[in-house]
Amino acid sequence: MTKELEHNFITELENNQNIVHKVCTLYTNNKDAHNDLFQEITIQLWKAYPKFRGESKFSTWMYRIAINTAITLYRKSKRTIITQDYESVIFKIKADEYDETEEQQLKLLYKAVKELGDIDKALVFLYLEDKNYTEIAETLGISEVNARVKMNRIKKKLKTILNP
Repeated sequence: MTKELEHNFITELENNQNIVHKVCTLYTNNKDAHNDLFQEITIQLWKAYPKFRGESKFSTWMYRIAINTAITLYRKSKRTIITQDYESVIFKIKADEYDETEEQQLKLLYKAVKELGDIDKALVFLYLEDKNYTEIAETLGISEVNARVKMNRIKKKLKTILNP
């Protein structure tokens, strides 16, 4: 991989790393698991980056890789997950510390969202990121109509969870 490609990847990742942190928050329950998932998503992004053709926004592509990695790893949590040693990766990324205290108001919502299925979590996450239904459908690989129907059902389910 060329230095320019490596530099572009690091820049894009640093500019969009909050996407990965938010996915990690949705799919993990503690800081160690959050950091492990962040590391694994970063590695998967790095491996896939040479194939990124720029046909979609980097952030949309990043959402797809991050969500797929999280779902794959945590759906099969009974298996031992082999990860690559972070230090052996040839690039270094300046990671901002993720401070959960800034998002205290979202804790109840996150708790409710964690009760949803994997795909539903991803859909809510993208919805909360102000993605339109076209982008959500593209990221999740479903039709736009399906995304809308699922979101309406999820909203009802979340209301029930938050207001029993």
